[in-house]
Amino acid sequence: MSPVSIWLAIILIGLITFAYRLSFIWLMERINLPRWLREALRFVPVAALTAIITPELLTHNGQIITSLNNARLWAGLIAAAVAWRTRNVFITIAAGMLALWALQLILL
Repeated sequence: MSPVSIWLAIILIGLITFAYRLSFIWLMERINLPRWLREALRFVPVAALTAIITPELLTHNGQIITSLNNARLWAGLIAAAVAWRTRNVFITIAAGMLALWALQLILL
């Protein structure tokens, strides 16, 4: 593949992604959704994030971790507590990473 075709593909993919995401913003301004659906849509980001994070906390190499020596799970619980208490994304990430590093040193 030539460099020109690679750049063309990158630009085309970027434009398609932009148009796809913009379409939802544009449609939401023009369509009145029922109140129950608008309230239900508030939970979509939480559900998606949970679906991404949970397997990372509870499995390793495709196997479910059942021991209490699961540093990822403990660090995730610490990060969740920090998030609940501070409601600050950066502090939550920092606390979770520091907890993970410390627990990996202690438990492994």
